[in-house]
Amino acid sequence: MESSNEIYRLAYPDHEKDLSGNTLYAHVSYGLPFSEACAKHVSDTYQAKKAYIIASTSLSKQTSHVRDLEEALRSDHVATWTGMRPHTPWEDLVPIINDMREKGADCLITLGGGSLIDGAKIIIYALANDVRTLDDLNAIVEKKPGDAEFRDRSIGSNEPTVPIICIPTTLSAGEYSRFGGGTSSVTHLKVIMTHGKMYPSLIILDPALSTTTPESVWLSTGVRAIDHCVEEICSSMAIPEVDVEAEKALKLLIPNLLKTKANPSDLEARLQCQLATNYVLVMLLYAPEILLVGASHGIGHQLGPLGVGHGHTSCILLPAVLSYNAKENSEKQQKVKDIIWSDSTVVEVLKKAGLVKEKTNAGDALDAVFRELGMPRTLKEVGVGRDKLDVLAENSLKDQCCVVNPIPLTKKEQVLEILEMVVGE
Repeated sequence: MESSNEIYRLAYPDHEKDLSGNTLYAHVSYGLPFSEACAKHVSDTYQAKKAYIIASTSLSKQTSHVRDLEEALRSDHVATWTGMRPHTPWEDLVPIINDMREKGADCLITLGGGSLIDGAKIIIYALANDVRTLDDLNAIVEKKPGDAEFRDRSIGSNEPTVPIICIPTTLSAGEYSRFGGGTSSVTHLKVIMTHGKMYPSLIILDPALSTTTPESVWLSTGVRAIDHCVEEICSSMAIPEVDVEAEKALKLLIPNLLKTKANPSDLEARLQCQLATNYVLVMLLYAPEILLVGASHGIGHQLGPLGVGHGHTSCILLPAVLSYNAKENSEKQQKVKDIIWSDSTVVEVLKKAGLVKEKTNAGDALDAVFRELGMPRTLKEVGVGRDKLDVLAENSLKDQCCVVNPIPLTKKEQVLEILEMVVGE
């Protein structure tokens, strides 16, 4: 890609505000090498002089990409922090918050996957609100009167002011929302907080960078993006304009994920996957007032802290949740099935698996796609045994995504019924 080919646009060009009335300021950039684009916007767009990088451990140790970014930033770079554990443990954030404050950081750059991005959003809020200890951070996310599943701190606190630049290496797509999730290492409960100024300011897409992402991570987070599309389309609260974006994204994601599996160097297919995640995340502009996902997300939020990667939760749960919900939303699931069967690349995979469109459902088709991608399909495959099912079910009932499932999950037995489909014993 030539340097003159940058595309720089609003992440949500058809929306000025989200449903809560927050102005949408996030932009997307692609067409330039990530280091060049980042250095350009740090200097020219944000006039930052002390950019702080949080980079994934694997990129830092196994590639030159972190060093390349540091060199591109030159004197505008103040420090780099390496590593953050999966699912963003609260205690991992406190030393970064204090280090950024000490160094006077005026821009935060993430180079890596979803846990870094979740952490960055919480960090800029914490900086604005004088968080210095783990107790301070716990006080912010502790449930207060009036709190639902999401800890909305948009009122009665200081606004975050440090811009975030996200350079994602996966398809988790947290970079397009104002929600940041973190996990207690004691309870394993994941809590999501938000503020109207927690949107990242810029998302830089570089498909060449994504080739350094382990295949299993790239593909499983792609399945997570498929989960976004499918649960939105099947939601009982679906919004027509969001349906359009989710359908467009699903049509791009499945065939292009399969193409990147067959040829990891297919940069155009990688870019199409990245753009698809942008399209479907329009659904989060309506959250938390309207949640357009369901139990695959809700149970997945709580399965993650048990050691299961973000994307693998969707690989395991989505077909089972579709089966559970089928008696309530079969017409919407038919729409998903029709989209899946509309692409010749996908049809080839489905036929290889012995499927016939008229005799199968959307869950069957997704199961075949996930298996072709080499993804785990049972809890047993990811090391979660029966001894964990009760606590997983109990924690899932606390997740609002389970409450708004097409068949609301209000009893532990309902969650266990879904989990029994995926135990793998």
